Amino acid sequence: MRKERIGVLLLGCLAACLLVLGASPSEPAAARFSRTTIDIGMVVSDIEASARFYQEAIGFTQVGDFNVAGDMAGDTGLTDYQAISVRVFALGKEPTATKLKIMAFPQAPGKKVDNEFISSSQGYSYLTIFVADMTEALARLKTNAVAPVKKPYRLGNGNNYLTLVKDPDGNIIELIGPMK
Repeated sequence: MRKERIGVLLLGCLAACLLVLGASPSEPAAARFSRTTIDIGMVVSDIEASARFYQEAIGFTQVGDFNVAGDMAGDTGLTDYQAISVRVFALGKEPTATKLKIMAFPQAPGKKVDNEFISSSQGYSYLTIFVADMTEALARLKTNAVAPVKKPYRLGNGNNYLTLVKDPDGNIIELIGPMK
């Protein structure tokens, strides 16, 4: 009887915790979001150089662009009333593909973050991109004169490798995938 009480008490505590966190025990996390992938916004110093890097060296596809008026950017707190021109790149063609939105502010470029290592600065430090073929990814990087930070690192005993590269602003990109 005592074990049953403890079990009921533990279930009650779990249910209470889930309710406090905004979920019910039967509601999957995906039900709270209209998409379960996120878009990433990145400020760059040279939008053309970054666009070439992400398209040609990494393999993203440009899927669109849009502008944000200075009034809206300021009223929402995105900028200090600077207009924004954004270019959107995706990792695939499906509607839920990860999207990278890049933008530059030539008149007020902002501070450069120390990206020597992922531990050099607080905040978002790197992107992880899972590739289907690391050999092909390395060839594409070489064709575009992008050198890995170090040689590919084998993960465990399998055929997956991790390769770090840096974009034109020094942002760290982690590629993970099998050698073929």
